[in-house]
Amino acid sequence: MESSVSQQTEEKRVSKPKWIRVTLPTGQKYKQLRSLVDTYNLNTICTSGSCPNMGECWGEGTATFMILGNICTRSCGFCGVQTGRPEQVDYAEPEKVARSIKVMGIKHAVLTSVDRDDLKDMGSILWAETIRAVRRMNPNTTMETLIPDFQGITEHLDRIVEAAPEVISHNIETVKRLTRSVRIQAKYERSLEVLAYLKQAGARRTKSGIMLGLGETEEEVFETLRDLRAVNVDVVTIGQYLQPSKKHLAVSSFITPDQFKVYEEYGLSLGFRHVESGPLVRSSYKAHKHID
Repeated sequence: MESSVSQQTEEKRVSKPKWIRVTLPTGQKYKQLRSLVDTYNLNTICTSGSCPNMGECWGEGTATFMILGNICTRSCGFCGVQTGRPEQVDYAEPEKVARSIKVMGIKHAVLTSVDRDDLKDMGSILWAETIRAVRRMNPNTTMETLIPDFQGITEHLDRIVEAAPEVISHNIETVKRLTRSVRIQAKYERSLEVLAYLKQAGARRTKSGIMLGLGETEEEVFETLRDLRAVNVDVVTIGQYLQPSKKHLAVSSFITPDQFKVYEEYGLSLGFRHVESGPLVRSSYKAHKHID
């Protein structure tokens, strides 16, 4: 009897509201890209991260690629990426990613990576080489780079700015009060400093993202949006946190679509160029629009 009660509690705890349900991706463009990914064993975070928007993004010619391996040196409580000692850097990766983008016919590529605090340059040299390789092989493809904080070291950030992707993104992830529990090795203020520096150093367009449902209040979300706007961030994405596994932080609440609309309107009133706010919004959702 006891086990069935705990089972019911577990089911109740994780039951998702209807607005979180995802429709399976369809469409000719999606099927074509899915076939290429499987045939050539291409590494997209869209497939490995089971992104809910994969069909929509691929249909628009956008895909996200993760570089520098798939093992992270940090252990954020929300993230499904494996943590531990990363493997050796694959120096052929820039060309591989560039070729994948060419094979898939991607119009707008989002590049992201694990944190590589184990490397002297924290992976920034390979980052810059990848951006340049993509540019060489795909001159008409636009790019967004979703970067780690590189511990705030400007030398590493400069390499990204100099490689000149159309958008440079760094996610603040959560509100100030929850940062220590959600992003153990990161700092709220450091993320703001990174975003401020990128703009000062000449980044054309900067972007950040926030996850909701971890116990934040409405006023704390407003405060985070004000903080991001104060460092001249152009684009912000706001989405629902979903627990990758039972080992990860639990979902505190499911935010309603109406509340996401409140955040969108507040963000636009602050002067962001674009605000993507909704339960299934992820960092690279509608990314192709954010170059404008």
